[in-house]
Amino acid sequence: MLNIADILNRYLSHINMPSVNIIDVIEIILISFFVYQFMVWIKYTRAYTVLKGLLIIGAFLLIAYIFKMNTILWIVSNLAGALITAIVVIFQPELRKVVEQLGQKKIMSAILPFDPGKEIQERFTDRTVNELIRACYDMGEAKTGALIVIEQEIRLDEYIRTGITVDAILSSQLLINIFEHNTPLHDGAVIMRGNRVVSATCYLPLSDNMELSKQLGTRHRAGVGISEVTDSVTIIVSEETGQVSVAQDGRLQRNVASAQLREILEKAQNKKIVDNNKLRQLLMGRVKHEGKNNK
Repeated sequence: MLNIADILNRYLSHINMPSVNIIDVIEIILISFFVYQFMVWIKYTRAYTVLKGLLIIGAFLLIAYIFKMNTILWIVSNLAGALITAIVVIFQPELRKVVEQLGQKKIMSAILPFDPGKEIQERFTDRTVNELIRACYDMGEAKTGALIVIEQEIRLDEYIRTGITVDAILSSQLLINIFEHNTPLHDGAVIMRGNRVVSATCYLPLSDNMELSKQLGTRHRAGVGISEVTDSVTIIVSEETGQVSVAQDGRLQRNVASAQLREILEKAQNKKIVDNNKLRQLLMGRVKHEGKNNK
């Protein structure tokens, strides 16, 4: 045991521990906070998929370095400057948006989230679900075409900017009026965020999927297209047949019944109950326990 202690002392004596002061601690906290905020932000954008692709490329380059694949390393080293420029160009919209959001952040509320009591976290309410279902099938009966995009985790700001701002609480009457024939807002897609219609007449990317039926028009291809590049749920009402379809994850479900649509919307609603007041729970449990003991 003494020999082991001597060996440890001999090796540890040569290790110089860095001195840490209060400024270093503050720097570590700030860097951790900004890295965390960046990761949370990028998770809800399309850049998250691009970032995962870059991480895969980085892992491949690490393997090339370990196994000394000199030709690949030489190509990468000569293209490094161009690759950095390409990354900046690819992430330009996201970089601009993160700077804008940084100015809008309530930093203290993000660091110290004092939000007491129980709360229901959901993307939209049951009322919105009912209004959506009512509007879709009313428009289906009247053969009124509609294209409604429901935002989920990935924000749709780049598509919202292509339309006309509405920013109104969603209701069946509002949707029916928007998509009524010969009205200024009926052409294009409506994008909803939470319980509000954010924008109308929005342009969406068309799907290149060759497996889609040739009978489907631009409205259905746009619905599938936006679902291929984002995690949104898109409801399409056919102007020719009045059928309601749903596009999600690049797949199209045609002729969806109202009960099936409700199930899809409730899943997209992502409802969950969160109890933030743990201290109150502990105190209530203690009071009940003392009450039982007094009896």
